[in-house]
Amino acid sequence: MSQPSSPEGLATSSCPTADQLSAVNIVWVDIRALLPNTKEDLKLDFSEKVEESVISLLQQARDLLYGAGSLCSRSTRETCFQVSEIIIDYSWEKLNIGTWRDVDKDWRRVYSYGCLFKVLCMCSEESTIADTIRVCDMGLLMGASILDNILVRIINVLQKHLTYGKWSAEEDTKESQRKKIRNDHTTVPSIKSEEVIPRLHCPSLEHFRENYMIPQKPVILEGIVDHWPCMKKWSLDYLRQIAGCRTVPVEVGSRYTDEEWSQTLMIVNDFIDQYIMNKNSIGYLAQHQLFDQIPELKQDICIPDYCSLGEGEEDNITINAWFGPEGTISPLHQDPQQNFLVQVIGRKYIRLYSPQESENLYPHETQILHNTSQVDVEDPDLVKFPKFERAAFQACILTPGQVLFIPVKYWHYVRSLDVSFSVSFWWL
Repeated sequence: MSQPSSPEGLATSSCPTADQLSAVNIVWVDIRALLPNTKEDLKLDFSEKVEESVISLLQQARDLLYGAGSLCSRSTRETCFQVSEIIIDYSWEKLNIGTWRDVDKDWRRVYSYGCLFKVLCMCSEESTIADTIRVCDMGLLMGASILDNILVRIINVLQKHLTYGKWSAEEDTKESQRKKIRNDHTTVPSIKSEEVIPRLHCPSLEHFRENYMIPQKPVILEGIVDHWPCMKKWSLDYLRQIAGCRTVPVEVGSRYTDEEWSQTLMIVNDFIDQYIMNKNSIGYLAQHQLFDQIPELKQDICIPDYCSLGEGEEDNITINAWFGPEGTISPLHQDPQQNFLVQVIGRKYIRLYSPQESENLYPHETQILHNTSQVDVEDPDLVKFPKFERAAFQACILTPGQVLFIPVKYWHYVRSLDVSFSVSFWWL
């Protein structure tokens, strides 16, 4: 006779025994081990900005999770799933009112909890693991960290059960053929000697600080990332294997200032198929904190030692991924932080303009685009923007293994010449 389960703890007695577990139950057991032992440990503390009715729904989902039999009963799972959907839908509306910076973090946490409860229902059902990972990713992309980043830890467990399979010889052949779809016949811009950005091989911290960081001069650093695993490991195959089923934000269109530009969410495999392999359309996985979302990829990079010269803490360094086909463009703009741009795959044509040239660069007058120039750098309308011709600039073709230092508020224009993957480090 099995012992009765405590209503405060995760029940196990009404679930099948270990030798009866299906693949679904095995996943559920692994996921359940990540949860707090009791419902009292799964605290739902929110500010008064979150309505009592929403907190009541969260408590109801938690009680169903920790109640007798946990989620082993189909009716319990269905009820919990419905409650989690209500939480997700309601908090989604809160996330989409006004600008993103004005969204209260508690509503992002509510959204993450809704995703968590939905995922737990899916893990105890015969849902596909890929679908469950998508829900986790939505919680990571739109929500905020909860329970010591439990959604990341759940994904780590789910991926162990995800059947990637090895690439067959036939798939290798197809992939090789697809890689050749984008033959790079791009015309590489010529760069005059007086425009060339200087290069340094492994400068000392002191030399970099005194000659480039303090006087705020751009420079290309060489030899400092050659040992990074990404320089040898990263390929389309590898990215598919590690991140293929992960949901990411994608910019559709060549540049964010175009009227037809838009954003969408899709899994990495679909992004590669539609935009990396397809020459007829441009999509860009741009300015996304992919390495927080997928820690496996973060293990392949390092924070440059030169970032330690800044005044901020390492935790305040923002690491972004930039992955896209030939032809993606970041219009001429400036950022409020220092930037190390590391080129991992492919080449990029980059122009830099000093902040002193701002008057000649015609920034947009609207607040949302005040840090972006109105000028099409490689095809300027000099009738409309006559002073642009006076603006002095430096330029380079950034190649794999090179790191470009872009000082604070330096204007920069970037165009990919090949399929490209770059990693940026913003620091102060």
